[in-house]
Amino acid sequence: MLSLIVLVILLLTMSIIGLTIVFLFKRGFLHQQQDPTFLGPILLLIISSTVVGTTLTAILSRIPLKPLRRVVSACNKVADGDFSVRLPITPIDEFNMFAKSFNRMAEELGSLEILRSDFVNNFSHEFKTPIASLRGFAKILRNSNLTEEERNEYLDIIISESDRLTELATNVLTLTTLENLNIVSPKTTFDLSEQVRRSVLMLESKWSNKHLSMIIDLDDFSYSGSEDLLNQVWINLIDNAIKFSSDHGKIKIKLKPCEEGIIFKIIDNGSGMDEESQKHIFDKFYQGDKSHSTEGNGLGLAIVNKIVTLHQGQILIESELDIGTTFTVILPV
Repeated sequence: MLSLIVLVILLLTMSIIGLTIVFLFKRGFLHQQQDPTFLGPILLLIISSTVVGTTLTAILSRIPLKPLRRVVSACNKVADGDFSVRLPITPIDEFNMFAKSFNRMAEELGSLEILRSDFVNNFSHEFKTPIASLRGFAKILRNSNLTEEERNEYLDIIISESDRLTELATNVLTLTTLENLNIVSPKTTFDLSEQVRRSVLMLESKWSNKHLSMIIDLDDFSYSGSEDLLNQVWINLIDNAIKFSSDHGKIKIKLKPCEEGIIFKIIDNGSGMDEESQKHIFDKFYQGDKSHSTEGNGLGLAIVNKIVTLHQGQILIESELDIGTTFTVILPV
């Protein structure tokens, strides 16, 4: 584009000079060569035309370079941490494509920065709360006037908060390990339906305490994958359904064949979640319950999502507030 503008300006300049000379020839001025005073205006015209052409080229060349200067300025702002900067869309196709790509990049970086900030805040909260409890109840235990019942109660709280810290540390390490994996290794062939049954039985105390009805419909399948990792998927999903189900509620668990391979569904009639929560439910440390009144640290579903992805599968969620939630896991055979 810039080369075309410069070429047009030079052609216009040459055309002006040529037409002027032709005009002077027709008027007979150039025949009077004996008088050198006629050469002065011609030479002046050539010089002035060259100066005008060069000046116009310098001025107009700044117009197509203006988007490039905007790009440089925007890049500097992004480098300084300002991810709100956006490039305007221009009529030039090449810059238009670049502007759209740049704006998308800045938007993604801004989202990552928000997630990073949320991660730090949530991690600090999840780590700080049990530590504060441990410190507080340990101080109370120094009081010699406590009854045996009170002392045991405070010790149980300390043990519970210690378990919570241990679970948090374990989940962080697990997720970190999973994020560094690209393939599942080693793989073994195991009874997938029996693994799901064992997961349900492992959590029996939790769903029994809430008097939940467990409706199990499992077809028999042998599956080749990581038995340990997939076991975490079923335990996390079932535990999550129990956690958000109301007392005397129902949880349905299905394992069936499908076109893609094997489909696992867990359906509860619990509290459900809104669309915003569904968008971020697999983010690290994200919790739809902003009050943190429910148990958990927001890592379980992030771990589930990563494990399913490692098995080349997919996990889907359908949920409505006060109606319930359905998690669907599809594993290729």
